[in-house]
Amino acid sequence: MPRNLFALILLLAGTFAAEAQAADAGSAPAPSQPCTRQTFEGAAYIVCSVDPAKADLRLFWKDAAGKPYRGFSNLAAAVTGQGHRLIFAMNAGMYREDFTPMGLYVEDGEALIPVNREAPPKVSGPVPNFFKQPNGIFYLDETGARIIPTADFLKQKPNTRLATQSGPMLVVEGKINPIFILGSTDRTRRNGVGLSSDGTLRFVISEDSVNFHDFARLFRDELRCENALFLDGGNGTGLYNPALGRNDTSWHGGYGPILGLVED
Repeated sequence: MPRNLFALILLLAGTFAAEAQAADAGSAPAPSQPCTRQTFEGAAYIVCSVDPAKADLRLFWKDAAGKPYRGFSNLAAAVTGQGHRLIFAMNAGMYREDFTPMGLYVEDGEALIPVNREAPPKVSGPVPNFFKQPNGIFYLDETGARIIPTADFLKQKPNTRLATQSGPMLVVEGKINPIFILGSTDRTRRNGVGLSSDGTLRFVISEDSVNFHDFARLFRDELRCENALFLDGGNGTGLYNPALGRNDTSWHGGYGPILGLVED
């Protein structure tokens, strides 16, 4: 074979190999961007919208060594180590000083913490948010996503794949929780989850300080959620979403339960 022809064959082979590698690299799907910034009645929010029928939503609490993740960076590193990507994550409810969830916690179909049926603690000040009624549970089962009062959950006893308990309910069957006060001065950052009429889950965190009534109206009037649950407020709120440059840390030393959207 002439030397120049042999060189041409080698050149073409190298070109085809490079193109094949580029095609393989480009075949990996780009991460979804479910989170957007929105305003409602002058207040700023971040809303992460998820179709529960298609999304890989997971609850996280402890790592492989049995220690609470506490931070989003720790969780993201663990998810990456398993060959996946953490698209967004949010604190998934209230927790005790050792980062144990305050109420029901179901991960991968296993109830690691049972339903909290404790009576409100006797305190001189306001009732802690978790114990404000109605308390509620967000869960996923074989039929999809639901957000219902804890009393209804105990009656129905669904077979859940994922569940977290918190309180109070923000919206129940299209009605704002009647304990909320219009124009209340009790304002802080808040986060919660709602289920819209079309079946879309809305995970929301406020970037401004808002009261419960404002927050509930956002879910009902703007996001069209028939049911919504408060997850936490103040220093307990947090969001992880690289697309928006968010990787929050908790002033409580870490988070307890964490909800995350995972993609390959």
